[in-house]
Amino acid sequence: MTTLKEQTVIQEAFKNRMDEDELLNCMRCGFCLPSCPTYVESGFNETHSPRGRIALMKAVADGLIEPDEDVERSLDLCLGCRACEPVCPSGVRYGHLLEEARDIINQNKKHSLPVKAVRNLVFNGLFPHQNRMRTTAGLLGFYQRSGLQSAARKTGMLNWLPKNLAAMEKVIPQVPKLREMKNRPTYFSSAKPVKKAAFFTGCLMDTMFLETNNATIKLLQLAGCEIHIPQNQACCGALHGHSGEKQTARDLAKRNIEAFEKLEADYIITNAGGCGAFLVDYDHLLKDDREWHERALKFSEKLKDISEILYELEFHKKVKLELPGQIITYQDSCHLRNVMKTSMAPRKLLNSIEGIEFREMKDADRCCGSAGIYNIVESEMSMQILDQKMIHAKSANAAVIVTSNPGCLLQMKLGIEREGLSRKVKAVHIADILVEAACQKEK
Repeated sequence: MTTLKEQTVIQEAFKNRMDEDELLNCMRCGFCLPSCPTYVESGFNETHSPRGRIALMKAVADGLIEPDEDVERSLDLCLGCRACEPVCPSGVRYGHLLEEARDIINQNKKHSLPVKAVRNLVFNGLFPHQNRMRTTAGLLGFYQRSGLQSAARKTGMLNWLPKNLAAMEKVIPQVPKLREMKNRPTYFSSAKPVKKAAFFTGCLMDTMFLETNNATIKLLQLAGCEIHIPQNQACCGALHGHSGEKQTARDLAKRNIEAFEKLEADYIITNAGGCGAFLVDYDHLLKDDREWHERALKFSEKLKDISEILYELEFHKKVKLELPGQIITYQDSCHLRNVMKTSMAPRKLLNSIEGIEFREMKDADRCCGSAGIYNIVESEMSMQILDQKMIHAKSANAAVIVTSNPGCLLQMKLGIEREGLSRKVKAVHIADILVEAACQKEK
């Protein structure tokens, strides 16, 4: 609960820091309403719509209302999926407004000691340090391989966890051994290199999803890229930027820009839609920093998702792709679609695989409810959104659900588990299914 003094400080910060022109760009037309999952799932509550949240931000900035718990609750409940942006006739950059508002509130309110400790551990002690991420993932891998996981499941210890976390434990992929995470090379050649690619490996992607990163590297090689992996790259900063820790996000952005610009690569490749959307927005994140803004712009201009670069380099024409008898569908990563504007490339690549039947999922562009750590901190709304998503997934009647983001992948795996479909349906990252299709002839 914010005190009166904190509300006064927050209100002044809203007045000074919020982009008034962007707030005024919202015409209150309502085109964003059907695209907003929280508006729909809350029973068409205007407060939980993009239009409603912008109105709240404007009212706080104008001193018409206090930045109380109701305002904060409305902002916290937002997924940040940015589905409202493509449908907005005025081109309002809602995501930028949301991040600024959250940062103002979180930097000017006093958190309880437990919350402060957790935030400090996650945002400062863990994610900015890849070696600590590897160690943490290594401990999870030890839990999986040592027999502890089996014992925890057999004894019912997991029943002490909240229901969705207990289900999530079942869908976490097998974590590679620590030495595998540490000893991966930083350069990969290609038989006939036509482009120089720098690979943004990410935090979770290079630990929990290391095999998907390895698949991504293999695909880039087959497409004709030599791949460089800067060792001093850092977390993209998305988790920080979305959670009111923008200064740390800026610091991480500078580390990444510096690490990648030295390579002078043709492209900077990512395979995580959430990371990619934040990376491509570095120029906005650093817009007020004269020294770094231009460098951030050059960085962002080189950024491409793995599906986009593969399609651009005609990978699907160079390599025979085949998966006999597979029925697949595709779930969009919100940030890949709404921010990076990549939606057709994944579908075209999947449709180029011989032997598969591609079925478009209804509302595939609607958020699955993952949204970073949203499915943990806002479990009830997340599961409500996921349940709706699974109705459409089941209607597609596909055996494979493909997506392009680790959070979406885990969420879809969770949905499959909740629906009791784990024997019939699987969820995979697009890089993994493309490598499987490309390597059929080697089996």
